[in-house]
This record gives sequence, structure tokens and C-alpha cells, in this order.
Amino acid sequence: MASIQLEREGSSSPRQQESPRSPEAQVGMKVEDLWDVLEPQLSPTEKLNACFESIHVSAFPPAPSSQVIEIKSDTSLAEAVQILAQHRILSAPVVDVDAPEDASWIDRYIGIVEFAGIAVWILHQSEPPSPRSPSYGKAIDAAINGITKAAGLGNLGPEDAAMTSGNFFEALTTSDFYKNTKVRDISGSFRWAPFLALQKSNSFLTMLLLLSNYKMKSIPVVDLGEGTIDNIITQSSVIHMLAECSGLQWFESWGTKKLSEIGLPSMSPNQIIKVYEDEPVLQAFKVMRRKRIGGIPVVDSGGSKAVGNISIRDVQFLLTAPEIYHDYRSITAKNFLTAVRNYLEKHHEDSPLISGMVTCKRDHTIKELIQLLDTKKIHRIYVVDDNGNLEGVITLRDIISRLVHEPRGYFGDFFDGVLPLPANSRV
Repeated sequence: MASIQLEREGSSSPRQQESPRSPEAQVGMKVEDLWDVLEPQLSPTEKLNACFESIHVSAFPPAPSSQVIEIKSDTSLAEAVQILAQHRILSAPVVDVDAPEDASWIDRYIGIVEFAGIAVWILHQSEPPSPRSPSYGKAIDAAINGITKAAGLGNLGPEDAAMTSGNFFEALTTSDFYKNTKVRDISGSFRWAPFLALQKSNSFLTMLLLLSNYKMKSIPVVDLGEGTIDNIITQSSVIHMLAECSGLQWFESWGTKKLSEIGLPSMSPNQIIKVYEDEPVLQAFKVMRRKRIGGIPVVDSGGSKAVGNISIRDVQFLLTAPEIYHDYRSITAKNFLTAVRNYLEKHHEDSPLISGMVTCKRDHTIKELIQLLDTKKIHRIYVVDDNGNLEGVITLRDIISRLVHEPRGYFGDFFDGVLPLPANSRV
């Protein structure tokens, strides 16, 4: 698969030369104003921390209405997948339909449901069907048994890739098991994707630290008076905000540094978590779940060159387009990439899976990376040497973590009572 090489930045763009006008850039202007009046003896990192601590998350531009989607707890898994796919979102907060009208937000929302959470829950169903449950039929029994075998702790082998061939996922997604299971039935799996919300008065620094150090993919902002979600801030929206701040003094002083100057990538080549092209695609999703990472490179049999990228968002294609695997005798990582790429090309949709791997070099700047990640709407970029060999991976979280740091004891008892454990939680 061909790579997309990050081109070096040329002269200043019109956006850099003019005063920022977008809502995101207005946040950057607030930082600029604070930057100018802070004590000169502070280090750049301390100044940025102080600036973001002084701005409330209420200043963050509201998410598009299509992104503030809630899913009711009595929604079926099949319906939840359709809602997520229809709105092109990866996750959504779950509203407890049994909560009283005057419930606080902490009692109203029971967690975050996402494509990955649904898939992981299915993977962990090792119990045989109850005699009282609907009959799944032999095809569904085989699908469930196969998928639970794949949920074991060991590595998956070629037989596991073959086991998921043909109409495996189509049989699963048309089963009563899939159609009748409600979102609330899998709420125990939300512990690794909890509903952690911020109030409008919380600071930008708190939000940035949660998205970086605490590995939150998105953070709802709640209206305490209404007990409802007012905004949802994602890692991608923060990166877009940073891209819109190009040309501002505080951003340029940080963004013009080379990756190597700020310690990126933060891993050595032998630390890169990867999957080989001939391994089952389920192995890729399993590794991502176990390592709590959002994406993984697919490498050639030699193990040094990446041929594609699979992200946790791509699990949706196993659930929303199972028919695309009919012609494959086994769903390896390479076959998965090929099937999805063909599917997206047929439907005229753009995707990094079509365009190829997005790569950069260590001497690129953080500013160049931010602009590329924002333009391509991707969550990670791969660092390669002059021969195309993988040297590291840089994610949105890595970039945000280099923008601010967590002061000692900053959160205190912040997390106490914020992460209610569901009654039927097993994790």
C-alpha cells in the first residue's frame, strides 16, 4: 500500500497572515491575551498551563448537533450500531430510561457505548445460550462459539481467520442474539469507557489532561441545571482548535519545534505494537482492546514496513457491512484492509485506508503534524526513516500531552464519585 508522505511546509498561508476568525481560533486568542500578561520568568510550558487553567471549557465551540447524540438504555445493539453509523460517530452517551425526570447527570447517564465496546462485549460472551433464550440456530451457535473462542487470552492463528470467513458476521448481525440484546445489558463493559463529564466551569487544562494523560477519547460537558449534555469535546476537536491557532505567538513558540525536540515519537521501533498482514483481523482488535490503544499498523511478513493501518473505529465494518467478506476464505488483517478499501471506493468515500499510510519524518515540526492530522481527519501518523521502515507512531493524545503537563496533586479527589460502577459490572 502506498504511503502519503508529509510535505514540508512552505510560505505562510493566508490564514496565518490574517487574524483568526473561527470560533476555535477565538479560544487561541484568549490564550494569546493571557500569554502576553503572564510573568516573563515562567517557562513556556508553565505559561501554557497557566493560560489553559484560566479558560473555562464553556468557551470551547459547541460540537455539531450531529455529534451530540444520545442512545437510550433500552436500544438494541443492532439499533445502536445503526445510530452510530448513521451519524458517523464512534461513541455516544447512554441515557438510563428508568431514571427519574429530575435525576442529576450522574444518575441520568450510565456510560458511553461505542463500536468497540459492542464488539468487545460480543467477544467476551463465553457462556452458552440459556435454555430460556431464543434459539439461535446452528449457524448462529457456530458464530457465537467461534467468536468466543477468539476471545481467549492466547494469540489467534490462521484457523481463527478462516473461522470468520464467508457469512460469519452476516449470520451474527442478523441473529436474535444481536437484535434482542439491549445496550443496558452490556453496561458492565462501560468501566473501560466510563461516563466522565466536566462542568462548564472546569478549566481547559483539566479537559486537556483528561484527553491525554487519562486516555479519554471524548468528554461530555454537562449543564448542571438541566442535568443534560451541553457539548462533547473530542481529541479531534482539540487538534482542530490547535490547527486554527497557527500564526499566534504562543502556538508558534511551541508548534515550530521539531518532533525530536519534544520527545516524539516516544517509543523505539521495537516497542511499536503491530499486527502482521497474515494474522486474523480479530487479533488486531484484541490487541487494541488489551493495550487500550486506538490503532495499530499492519506490517508485511518481514515486519519492518507498514502496509496499512487498522483503527478501533474500523470494527464498525465487521458490524455494518458484513457482506463485504463473502469472497474471502479467511479474514486476515490484509484481507480486511482490502475488503474495506474496495467497499469505500465503491461507495465513493474517502478514507486513509484508501489513500494509504500517512507518514512523516522526525525532523518535521509539531505544527506540520497538527495541520496534517486535522486536514486528513486521522488520529495517528507513522514516523518512518528514509527507507520507509517504521520508527514510531504519534497519536492525537501524544500531541496534546506535549502541550501541557499535570501539576502534582492537580486532580485531588476529582474522580471520587464521578465514575459510578454499574450494578452489574464485572470489570
